[in-house]
Amino acid sequence: MPQRDLHGFVAPLCEKLAAEMGYELVDAELVKEGPGRYLRIYLDKAGGITLDDCERFHRAVQPRVEQVDYDFLEVCSPGLDRPLKTDRDFARALNTPVEVKLYKPMDGRKTYQGTLAGFDRETLRLLTDEGEVCVGRKAAAQIKPVIIFEDEDGGESEL
Repeated sequence: MPQRDLHGFVAPLCEKLAAEMGYELVDAELVKEGPGRYLRIYLDKAGGITLDDCERFHRAVQPRVEQVDYDFLEVCSPGLDRPLKTDRDFARALNTPVEVKLYKPMDGRKTYQGTLAGFDRETLRLLTDEGEVCVGRKAAAQIKPVIIFEDEDGGESEL
């Protein structure tokens, strides 16, 4: 299945079914790994997706994507540190720590970390230790949440 069919058929079908079931389609991809082709569907919902949610969606979607040329169907969580891509992702990440990796250096740096303070169609606004930084969305190669874990002693570590 060409990539255009994936986004023209599978993604809309999965998005509609996910919404009906109370989930959000984060992404759908068809990738070749080793000898097999994997159709991967990433779901999320408020409070996080569970294994039971993934199994329930798998059973519902499998008969609807039989005509797609794949060997393995995977329905999974995108993970805590998944890249942020859509306005919905950015809205969910407002006022939380993020890391932005740029294609090209800006002011001598290719990576910025700070709190996502705002965004629009073209720009991300970060509050960093050095002050406010505005980054063009097209200049960002990857934008990910920074996950902070607290240890038993009250210390913190990042993912």
